[in-house]
Amino acid sequence: MSLQTAEQFEENEQYTQAFEEYKRLYEHNPKDLSLLERLGHISLLLDNKEDAAQYYTKILESDATNILAYEQLMDIYVSTDKYKYYVCRGNMHIVDHKTEHAINDFKKAINATQNENEINSARYILGTLLEENNENLKAIDEYLKVIDFENANEEVFTRLANLYLKEDAKSSAIEVLERARKNGYDTTNIKETLADLYLRDGNPEKAMEVTNDELTKVKCLLDMDKKDEAIEKLNSLENQYGHIAQFHSLKAQYYYMTGDFEKALESVAEFDKAEPNSALTYQMRALIYEDKNDDYGAHLNWGKYNIVRGNKDIAINEFLNAYRYKDDDLDLLNTLAMLLEESGDKNHAMEIYERISKLDETDKKALEKLADFRESIGDYVMQAEYLLKLYKLDKRNSAVVRKLGEAYEKSHNKPAALECYEKYLEIGKGNPDYEKIRQKKEKLDNTSMQEDEGLLDKILGWFNKDK
Repeated sequence: MSLQTAEQFEENEQYTQAFEEYKRLYEHNPKDLSLLERLGHISLLLDNKEDAAQYYTKILESDATNILAYEQLMDIYVSTDKYKYYVCRGNMHIVDHKTEHAINDFKKAINATQNENEINSARYILGTLLEENNENLKAIDEYLKVIDFENANEEVFTRLANLYLKEDAKSSAIEVLERARKNGYDTTNIKETLADLYLRDGNPEKAMEVTNDELTKVKCLLDMDKKDEAIEKLNSLENQYGHIAQFHSLKAQYYYMTGDFEKALESVAEFDKAEPNSALTYQMRALIYEDKNDDYGAHLNWGKYNIVRGNKDIAINEFLNAYRYKDDDLDLLNTLAMLLEESGDKNHAMEIYERISKLDETDKKALEKLADFRESIGDYVMQAEYLLKLYKLDKRNSAVVRKLGEAYEKSHNKPAALECYEKYLEIGKGNPDYEKIRQKKEKLDNTSMQEDEGLLDKILGWFNKDK
């Protein structure tokens, strides 16, 4: 028994002997997919399509992406079983990420059979493909037909409920999960999902009847305004659930409802430790600050909430409102300036960077932004003002000195430009543009220029201090 013997039989067109030899080899190596391919191929040569189909199907059980197996099965089924033919073709299109073609194939598969189990199976796959293609209403139609069959599985009910939620049809999602329970799928997943939907639908009583989750029960008690029972239960659960974010969000809700805003904020801080940068953290803080009549805190946290949710335009409006109440929060100002720049409102962003530079004269980023902006609009005098401030913060920064010289040259301040270039040649040795600046200085020395020396004294004074 050897692979060489089997291959020799095949080469000599002794297909029956080759088949038997490959079969013996496969029995000893059941994970060797190449042997399955050979068995399938020889079976076709022997005109045994049924065996061939079994071997190619086994290949797909181990490797669902095997295009050759799909193609061979399609050749086998094209004239014998249209349902299986279209299912194979659809699966092959799924592997090739051709969703539209796969959708059409599974529609044809449904029309090619009268077998209810086959129809049900094809409809389920069709529903998942339509869902993947964002055709939610069509997917809902297919899933609804699937759950009409007695053997519909739990996954179909869950998918259908989620699709209804995407379409903002909460009551329909609830009905589907209630139907799942009646159909025997009274599982933890179904019950807890249903309890969550009851709560979102303002029905904590029903949620309490369904849930087995202790923290969900606390949420139900709070929503039923049974605050004393809720905090008693929370206190009893602290050792078991104190490390879970939801535990602290429920505590924050309790303290918020009882008007103890400081403890509510402490609980939100604990929630943030367990689940950092969650949108819920900022939402809870915003609501608490609103009730504290702290407009600044409310707007600031609504802004952060919308940043996490990806709503940058809304966040900008909230941060601008916060800025009106408090104009010296550097973290807020830097975030706001960045967002305004990203949104294309550069002029407004520069106003904020100007404010930052006044509050913190050592903020290099703000000065760089302001200098670059002034250069972009051709205001080289003001560009030089900001670059001078940068130079004062870092007198060995050759890039700043070079830009400062160029700004003076563009504003026709020859003495100041030459002084900058001279300083650059002193501190910028080894830089790639060192020779370029040396030549620029030499050329400028021999160029006449109408000079505006308004800022010359200032730069000479700073440079002279370095000598």
